[in-house]
Amino acid sequence: MQEEKIIAETQFKATLSGGPGGQHANKTHSQIILYWDLSNSKCFTAEEKQRLSQKLSSYLNKDGVLQMRCAESRSQFKNKQLVIRQFLQALKKSLKVPRKRKKTLPTKAARLKRLQNKRLHSEKKRNRKPPL
Repeated sequence: MQEEKIIAETQFKATLSGGPGGQHANKTHSQIILYWDLSNSKCFTAEEKQRLSQKLSSYLNKDGVLQMRCAESRSQFKNKQLVIRQFLQALKKSLKVPRKRKKTLPTKAARLKRLQNKRLHSEKKRNRKPPL
């Protein structure tokens, strides 16, 4: 994944943020919003774009633009670094293809343990009945 090319496709906007800072937070634009247009990106193939749109659907608006925001720090620079890190991690996680599960049979020990548990359970139930 070419991180520099992807970051070059993003746009940032600074807005007012709440949180720590008191009066300082009311007059500084420290929250960063990252915008990235998935459909117009030139860094991914059509198949990768499809996977990203499915996995990152909670971040996408109806125009297909991904939005992420960060207001953790009082510093605009730190918030920008944090949102870029979150964005790249989300992309890497979404592009990872899960491995297929190989079907296996239960081991002999697992089968014996299951039968033993069944035997104990039926014994417990049998002991609850009144004697004849």
